[in-house]
Amino acid sequence: MFETIYSQVGLAVAVVVVLFAFLKGDEPERLGAAAYAFTFIANTVIREGASLSLPRWGVMGIEIVLLCVFIGIGWHSRRGWPVWAASFQALIVTGHVLVAANLRPTHNAVATVINMSSYGLLIALAIGTFWAWQERRIAAMGSKDARPPRL
Repeated sequence: MFETIYSQVGLAVAVVVVLFAFLKGDEPERLGAAAYAFTFIANTVIREGASLSLPRWGVMGIEIVLLCVFIGIGWHSRRGWPVWAASFQALIVTGHVLVAANLRPTHNAVATVINMSSYGLLIALAIGTFWAWQERRIAAMGSKDARPPRL
């Protein structure tokens, strides 16, 4: 499955973003990263030998569960990245629904939507993790130096 350079780069980007979220993120970022990693692994196992022109109900079900996870994180979090992640995940689910509804989208169109939306989801997770990390650093600095230094 990971024999092309494109798929290897995609895997490397996913691993780096998930590790970054686990190391520097708060609870919503870690939950989103864990859900994404589980979905990535499960879809990789299911996709072996499958064709994109046929509806893959298992993959679509897993993608819908991930969409529900991001909606739940967005519902309970004050951060904005889960809304973006959920919207990119909704595009992925829509691609699967188009194939399942037999609307005959081209293979390249579905693959492009799924791949680019996955990158968008990872970018949203990475930006959300970065901002959570920076907010935590600012809060830690504020507790140390409550008063500005005297000159």
